[in-house]
Amino acid sequence: MGNTHPELVRSLGKYLVLASAGVLALSGCSPSPENIDASQRTRQAIDGGADYYAQFTNGLSDEASFFPLALWHESLTDVAGVQTDKSFGINTYVEVTPDSDPSLAWDNNMYVLSSLATEQQNGYVLPDEVDMWAKSGEGVWTGAWPGEAPVCEPEESRCGYTVMEKSLAKAPEGLAVYANFGKGVTFWDPDEPGKHFVNSYADIVSADNYWFTDPYICSQHEGGTRFATPRDMTADECRLAANYGWTVQRVRGLVEPESDMPVWGFVEIGLPFADGARAITAQETRAAVWQSIIAGARGIVYFNHSFGGSCQSQHVLRDCGAKLSSNIQSLNSEVTALAPVINAPTLQGQLTVEGNTQTLVKSLGEDLYIFAGSAQSAGQKTNFSLSCDVPKEVEVLGEDRTITTSGGMFTDSFADGNSIHLYKLTNAGC
Repeated sequence: MGNTHPELVRSLGKYLVLASAGVLALSGCSPSPENIDASQRTRQAIDGGADYYAQFTNGLSDEASFFPLALWHESLTDVAGVQTDKSFGINTYVEVTPDSDPSLAWDNNMYVLSSLATEQQNGYVLPDEVDMWAKSGEGVWTGAWPGEAPVCEPEESRCGYTVMEKSLAKAPEGLAVYANFGKGVTFWDPDEPGKHFVNSYADIVSADNYWFTDPYICSQHEGGTRFATPRDMTADECRLAANYGWTVQRVRGLVEPESDMPVWGFVEIGLPFADGARAITAQETRAAVWQSIIAGARGIVYFNHSFGGSCQSQHVLRDCGAKLSSNIQSLNSEVTALAPVINAPTLQGQLTVEGNTQTLVKSLGEDLYIFAGSAQSAGQKTNFSLSCDVPKEVEVLGEDRTITTSGGMFTDSFADGNSIHLYKLTNAGC
């Protein structure tokens, strides 16, 4: 492959094996509520609106209790495999292998978005990471896929927009269209090409940056492009759960009009790189998922393939041990239980945060929820101040503890960069 960037080698391998900016914006500090105009103290609907999926044929559920928890490029060839995935809390598949039968998921009340264009699916998936292997441009597409032959004509030209347009023409009428992007949109391209990719072809978009396991992402040519002057990132800056939230924020920031469509987050659950140092841990996975949700993700897609390490498989959840699958099952149960909260309006302008912590505030009925995750690798204490009436105690969900409030404020500790706390304020007057 000559001088091909190592990350493009990974992208090419993905196709073959699977058969087919500014400084870091991680601070959770927000302006003091008393300095925010009353008009900014609003409840904002989730991206696209609560009934977004209803407009599509066989659309995903708009029920408040549904939050997409998906596997990427899984094979649906037998009922047992699908039922096993469902037992782990998976409810959706995004892209499936060519030998798959989407009706197996359909018959088990699961959702399928794929490029197979069958009658029994809920969305159409465009080619993966076109922004990386065909790049932004309107050149001639040869029709070849990565690893087969030159993709663009001439070979060094850019034809990603053409690939997307020709692929979109094959989408069944009425189905939602899904597109996943890579480091072209997130790191390499200026905003305008990114906006073109994100807004021109799909109804649901995502991008996959694997901050914990990617051996290249910390370099000045990738994650380090986020600095005003690109440089290599330190391990503490790079191997951080909050960066999964940054990826979601990056893509959401390209959506026009703002908040007009859902953006989903990607999280690996194995070792996506053969030359990666290690697989992601259970604590890191949970933190990455919640940081994505805090950043506004309307769905989570698990990269369910491991090309390195002790368990190399295209079905990590099914093949790589009960401990791993049990951890994902517990995480999915936690997210699903809070789906009505995640899908509720976001409350803006009521919370001040003192600490390097990312937060999301949700209003559901008479209750207020704050999802919070550390945005730095070191331990810290964070102060949360609300400009509305709050109860005397805050419940920390899943941790069997409460925190006493004083003057609308409470303080909590975040042990490290994987710390996530989920707070419930019952009968809050916000």
